[in-house]
Amino acid sequence: MLLDGFDLVVLGAIIPSLSEYEAWGLTTGTLTFISTLGLVGMTIGALTIGTLTDVVGRRRVLLFTVAGFSILTLLCAVAPNPFLFGLFRFLAGVGLGGALPTALALVNEFSKKQGGGSASTLLMTGYHVGAVATAALAIVLIEPFGWRSMFVAGALPAVVLIPLMLRHLPESPSYLIGRGKRAEAERIARQHGLELGPAPAADAPAAATVNPVRTLFSPRFLRNSIAIWVTSFMGLLLVYGLNTWLPTIMREAGYNLGASLTFLLVLNVGAVVGLLIAGGVANKIGPRTAAIIWFAGAAVFLALLSVKISFGIYILVFLAGCFVFSAQVLVYAFTSANHPSQIRATALGWSAGIGRLGAICGPILGGVMLGAGYAVPWGFYAFALVGLLGAIAISSSRVSR
Repeated sequence: MLLDGFDLVVLGAIIPSLSEYEAWGLTTGTLTFISTLGLVGMTIGALTIGTLTDVVGRRRVLLFTVAGFSILTLLCAVAPNPFLFGLFRFLAGVGLGGALPTALALVNEFSKKQGGGSASTLLMTGYHVGAVATAALAIVLIEPFGWRSMFVAGALPAVVLIPLMLRHLPESPSYLIGRGKRAEAERIARQHGLELGPAPAADAPAAATVNPVRTLFSPRFLRNSIAIWVTSFMGLLLVYGLNTWLPTIMREAGYNLGASLTFLLVLNVGAVVGLLIAGGVANKIGPRTAAIIWFAGAAVFLALLSVKISFGIYILVFLAGCFVFSAQVLVYAFTSANHPSQIRATALGWSAGIGRLGAICGPILGGVMLGAGYAVPWGFYAFALVGLLGAIAISSSRVSR
């Protein structure tokens, strides 16, 4: 998830430098297209690999997605032209798109507090710690070493991470039970202090024949599926729109490059703090109610960013980060808690995949507002409206009994 956080921020961090890279002569439109390519890859990865996870297992999928993303990120560092750079970003996005729902499903299935929000929010702090580290790395690396150094830094962790995953990452007992491998599931459960309970009838081999995609469209799940998809669309539009364009929008507002990158750092520090708070709140009042509150809070503080103040702007950016990013993670927590293990990764994958369409629209929205000269202040109001629509959408869902 640290690597996913890197990918979230890296393009926004390098866009000011990439736009001044004379060898490529990139326009705002081309930069928007490149950022969109990576998100299209994530959409495809979430919809396909997320579903595949319920078929071939969590552990195997995570290993392949992390390895693939890291190799392709390194290739971005040596891309000779914008076409190959965009292609590598697209293919890396496919890997990351599958990694997110798989990791969320796996962690929730090892959590001793099923149904709460803390497992998802704690995992996703890694996402935003990675984003914070990337924003900090950008401040240190880009000026002396150039934008390519960021992709080298993003690929190097896999050298340590993949061997650790091979040695220590277990398969999900819930997945193994669904595939009729109860003995192996019980062995892993004992190692990790999990309670599986007596073997239910659902453990029979017939359980493996469930079509997870069809189940999402069944009468039992369809209402929540639509509510979750619309909310994820709004949530990821905010996440990627802000992380891609916030430094550039702040430069339009009169701040220098160093201050603009600091805003990106503060935004994601706020995300980490917000996640730590949101998990505890979700455990007490439920992830659905918490998500409604968090989307509404995001709308308020995004609108307030249009207010031009000096030092206080950092506080507003921090608070916006607290609400914007936690809101989307609470949607994942609600999705995980309200779907059985046989379709959990598929539900998370479709939530993330449909949400990635919003992630595609976020950079486009920011790019259009910048290109038209309306990013300040109307861009903030547009993002605030998206947050309000997210609150309305998640409120139309219902908790499974």
